[in-house]
Amino acid sequence: MEATTVLAAMSGSIATVGYGLAAIGPAIGIGLVVGKTIEGVARQPELAGRLQVLMWIGIAFTEALAFIGIATGFIFGF
Repeated sequence: MEATTVLAAMSGSIATVGYGLAAIGPAIGIGLVVGKTIEGVARQPELAGRLQVLMWIGIAFTEALAFIGIATGFIFGF
């Protein structure tokens, strides 16, 4: 059995694995954003409100990467 035949038979699962790998980046990014926000609140509790707003904005931008990754799969027909 040739490698191209195997890859053609597994194209659906390869796309799923590809998106799973692409979702690792935003997951790490969200973890960093939330972790740094907690650090900032621990250092200066009086800024908790401002930091929380900035955290949600950072999460939204980071999550946009995951949406772009899944949209790319639909656009290119994977």
